[in-house]
Amino acid sequence: MLISLTVGKVDAGVAVLLTEDKRLIEFPSILLPPSISSGSIVDITVSRNFASETGAQRSFQNLQSSILSTYGQQTPSPPILRCRNATQTSIVLEWDPISLATAELRSLSLYRNGSKAGNIPKPMEMTSTKMSGLAVDTDYEFQLMLRTSAGAYSSEKLVVRTHKMTDLSGITVAPGMMPPPLRESLGGAIDRIGAKISETVRIDTTHFVCMEGRGREWEKAVEMNIPVVRPEWVEGCEREGRIVGVRGYYLNADPKLRQVGQGIGLGSPQRQQSQQSQRTYTRIDGSEASSIQSSQLPVRGTPESGSSPSTNNLRVSNQPPPPLSPSEGGSPAPPPPEKDTPRAVTAAQVSPSQSIPSVPASPDEDSVSSLSTSTDRADEQSKQNPKPKSHQEKGRLPNKSEDNASMVDVVL
Repeated sequence: MLISLTVGKVDAGVAVLLTEDKRLIEFPSILLPPSISSGSIVDITVSRNFASETGAQRSFQNLQSSILSTYGQQTPSPPILRCRNATQTSIVLEWDPISLATAELRSLSLYRNGSKAGNIPKPMEMTSTKMSGLAVDTDYEFQLMLRTSAGAYSSEKLVVRTHKMTDLSGITVAPGMMPPPLRESLGGAIDRIGAKISETVRIDTTHFVCMEGRGREWEKAVEMNIPVVRPEWVEGCEREGRIVGVRGYYLNADPKLRQVGQGIGLGSPQRQQSQQSQRTYTRIDGSEASSIQSSQLPVRGTPESGSSPSTNNLRVSNQPPPPLSPSEGGSPAPPPPEKDTPRAVTAAQVSPSQSIPSVPASPDEDSVSSLSTSTDRADEQSKQNPKPKSHQEKGRLPNKSEDNASMVDVVL
């Protein structure tokens, strides 16, 4: 197509051309011949270049395909959350390495029961986390939220329940320095309580058991704030049938702090009081000793109506029992002088108004000397304030048909 145009004005960069119908066209002056001036007529031929147009279109389509294959077909994957281990107060969560495709990472957050618990540090490297300080036997709901430049992606909600105090399956023990026989015994105890054992310290390790605080694994356990206890802690869990506290089982802990039975430690005031309240008592006649509580002993002079003679006639075994009589299998004692020989007075020979004189006890009668003194005092009071016969009958001698273990109340 040939077009004739008249040059109207020529500047340094732009020339003004006029068409036959008097329209103005700005045209680059660098494309005009050098000798052109105002009033010159130039012919311009205009045509379409199909070959160049086809090449440009082909190049543009290739660029679009490359962008689609690189950024349009792969998207970030939602994280997959799992429970690795659960105990009474902690839960260990893990997930697969996150896939961002061509997107950029913004953050990886953990939610607990619908509230944000915190961001995961180094999300491209870490694939697990531990939640501590939880309640016993309680349900918790967890969810991971992945935020990228391509959008936000969340995991499925995971519900985990913490264990009961009697469920020991969540305990994971890492053994440390100890003799081989003790380690073998520890492995058997761990199997019996249903716990797990790990040769190395991991994020799900709950206790580090050893006899000495040294070694690489011990240092790692201390760095991760894992309780370092003695093997007796596993035995305590097996004995109690539940998880026990670690306070009394640390390497330098006092064994008295350990819990025994219904949670009463060996050194607790309740247990010491219980031990002090039990004493050994012996019968006055030298029969076999029995162990009873001091609170069960009746007060002398006010016996209970239903108490047995064997219980009422006991004394603390701080002194040796008196020697046995010949009839009971003992050796005969030498006879005392005739003037010091005591004679027994029955209840029939003593009237209510009469008093019973006291006789000094012989050296062989230490076990009843205190009793004779108390009888003398009672006689002096009876002279001043006579009492009914029912009260005086308490001082009579027991009949032969009564229990042989009863103590002598009156000795002359």
